[in-house]
Amino acid sequence: MKANLTIILIAVLGLFITSCKETTSSEPSASPEQVFTIAIHGGAGAMPKGTYTPEQEAAFHAKLKEAAQLGYEMLSRGDSAVDVVQAVICMLEDSPLFNAGKGSVFTKEGKIQMDAAIMNGRTLDCGSVNNIQRVQNPIKVARMVMDSSKYIMFSGEGAEQFAQLNNIPQADASYFYTQHQYERWKGMKDSTEGKYIRYVDSVMALQNIPTVLNNIEEKFGTVGCVVKDKYGNLAAGTSTGGLMNKKFNRIGDSPIIGAGTYASNNTCAISCTGTGEDFIKTVAAKTVADLMEFKGLTLEAATNELIHVRFKEIKGDGGLIAIDKNGNVSFQYNSDGMFRAKVDDKGNITTYIYNE
Repeated sequence: MKANLTIILIAVLGLFITSCKETTSSEPSASPEQVFTIAIHGGAGAMPKGTYTPEQEAAFHAKLKEAAQLGYEMLSRGDSAVDVVQAVICMLEDSPLFNAGKGSVFTKEGKIQMDAAIMNGRTLDCGSVNNIQRVQNPIKVARMVMDSSKYIMFSGEGAEQFAQLNNIPQADASYFYTQHQYERWKGMKDSTEGKYIRYVDSVMALQNIPTVLNNIEEKFGTVGCVVKDKYGNLAAGTSTGGLMNKKFNRIGDSPIIGAGTYASNNTCAISCTGTGEDFIKTVAAKTVADLMEFKGLTLEAATNELIHVRFKEIKGDGGLIAIDKNGNVSFQYNSDGMFRAKVDDKGNITTYIYNE
């Protein structure tokens, strides 16, 4: 009898253990792998084909391709969309080719003031900094604000103190001072508001041409990245040195969530470049997302509506890059060109400069 009872108890215990194992193994795992995509921009503006020499064009294409390749390799191994956005933008900030990080332009007072923002489309968490001067990679501070703070936006000295407390690398002011941007600033700093002289926000563009460029609209060298990772999550980030010769600590759209930067898994991820005031007026990035969510527009239709219809109404200028939740990519701009690149989950990288 005791032997039979022992057998029964062992059998019941075995069923209990099996049940526990089944319960553990049935817990939800990570989302299944999906098609991943990345898109990058390095600024938009009036730069008709022929603005740059073949050597200059090659330099832009090479840096955009390098950044896209980095993003592809990270996505391939399963890195998150947010991590990829940060890494790609850091690479662009470290290049003097663009108006962000090392290649940033000068303010009216001859200072460097940089803005950046990043947003996680899965959680809607976001972080932003503006008018910082001594942080080597502003996008890292924006990410830290998002991950390690109950706030969303830090400004100026406060943002730099936060960066220092979190051991984010800082740099001496001389790190950001490129000779080409300095020469541009010298030629512009005493100009009046009404004088029609614009500049090309690109160090490379100034190597073989005069500092003052008459009748050439400004090229906005802001950098940005939007990503859909293999788990279906979206993220967006933007970084800029702002406008050359800006006054009164002006802040553009790049660090403003919903204007120059936005991401939501429900719709899309967007990074904008152009005249910041125009993107702020139209709450551009969020407007695109809302057109998709509430009016049922496709990504292409929504971005086209923003840049080619609503911007036309306010005489706005600039462009944007976007990725939707299905991995579709859209490049929209109303200028002669936009430095841009994209790469798909097969590793096919395409880079562009002009309207092509």
